[in-house]
Amino acid sequence: MAKILISYYSRTGNTEKMAKKVAEGAKKEGAQVILKKITETTPDDLLEADGIIIGSPVYYGTMAAEVKRLFDDSVKYHKKLEGKVGGAFASSAGLAGGNETTVLDILKAMLIHGMVIKGSSAEDHYGPVAVGAPDERSKENCLRLGREIARLAERLKGAK
Repeated sequence: MAKILISYYSRTGNTEKMAKKVAEGAKKEGAQVILKKITETTPDDLLEADGIIIGSPVYYGTMAAEVKRLFDDSVKYHKKLEGKVGGAFASSAGLAGGNETTVLDILKAMLIHGMVIKGSSAEDHYGPVAVGAPDERSKENCLRLGREIARLAERLKGAK
């Protein structure tokens, strides 16, 4: 069974709602899910997971400082996250508010760690996004992200 860490930062609760849907999707695939606020997540938590999914609200077109801090602190484990599966999601206050740039910034940090990124040929290619509270489309994309990361993490774990 793959172990999936879903960590998020949320001030208004919108990103947290998305995180819970991502967790629901991963659980449907039989994954062991650890759902944590980013402020309670340590770099050691990253080492223990087979898949890591990070969510952030958009702040000035990028991830929240709390999310960036986790990546900054994770530098001590550079090269040790190699091969883990990664994914990201984001929420913003408005249309064209920086959702995709935020998701891509999180994914870039994961790529620097050597992680495997799962994109989507369906909606929200880089990761689920929401404007304000997640609507039904966003919720479905969050469920799909959780399912797909859990599936891929399980396949890669079995290939070792």
